[in-house]
Amino acid sequence: MAQQLWLRCETKPLERRSALTPTTAKKLIDAGFEVIVERDEQRIFDDTEFEAVGCRLVDNNSWPTAPVSIPIIGLKELSESADPLPHTHIQFAHCYKHQAGWTDVLDRFRRGNGTLYDLEFLTDASGRRVAAFGFHAGFAGAAAGALALAAARNGKPLGRLEPYANEQAMVSHVKETLGRSGKGVRALVIGALGRCGRGAVDLLRKIGLDEDDILKWDLAETAKGGPFQEILDADIFINCIYLSSSIPPFLTKSQINAAGVSRRLSVVVDVSCDTTNPFNPYTHLYCQHHVYRAYRSCRTSGRCTTGVGSLDRPLADAVASRGVRAI
Repeated sequence: MAQQLWLRCETKPLERRSALTPTTAKKLIDAGFEVIVERDEQRIFDDTEFEAVGCRLVDNNSWPTAPVSIPIIGLKELSESADPLPHTHIQFAHCYKHQAGWTDVLDRFRRGNGTLYDLEFLTDASGRRVAAFGFHAGFAGAAAGALALAAARNGKPLGRLEPYANEQAMVSHVKETLGRSGKGVRALVIGALGRCGRGAVDLLRKIGLDEDDILKWDLAETAKGGPFQEILDADIFINCIYLSSSIPPFLTKSQINAAGVSRRLSVVVDVSCDTTNPFNPYTHLYCQHHVYRAYRSCRTSGRCTTGVGSLDRPLADAVASRGVRAI
């Protein structure tokens, strides 16, 4: 009998991504697996696309009644519940860096005798992660930051973010919002050599920023340790790092206030958006709760920014962009 795999629906509002595409599902079927797919009107791919490649469709959110021998594949964490989890789950669980609620999640697996394969910590033979923030996480995050800057220049907060039909539609809209080009905007990307950072840099180029105005920082530039004055000299700061240990803060409130009215920085984009990670290098600037609230709002309403107050000249926006990274 073929090994079965079960693709569950995603329950977070506005989450359109899928842990499997019809193309990858077809590859699994060709390799001898049986792929079971929950119907999901929210998913970016139509149910018929999975059915056309040979997947068996089942009711939405019906995985709890699946045989415990079938691994359950998903993308984001499960809905909050106290129910034990007897299945094997493959997903991003947001537990192993002590994020909010991590003990409750792992206790569900303990009580159900289930197994968790957290995508964040699955690596290949060389130790490289096989699933991580991708190119388009940074690409979409940088776009959100550019839109937030355009709104701030007009004295407004960034409004609701809507999905685009494709990459070109998004690039064209961002350029138009900035006045037909991003020329003159200065951005600093930390983590620029990673997959996520390369996506942010690519978006900035495509909307028209001059190459000299895209500051590409990685380990070499941050080795001296923060805070970093250079961040204040950019219009947009984009955080694309993966962090698993404590480091000095990137910015401090006193540093920002010392810059006075001449400060250039207006928008902070948190692509990593690990809002409850105790090692986050800049949530102390505003309030961890505020950015978490922006992240939750982004997931439920498409509104993904929070003002950064308690400064002599408040930052316009902190963009919780993990919620908008799917294109």
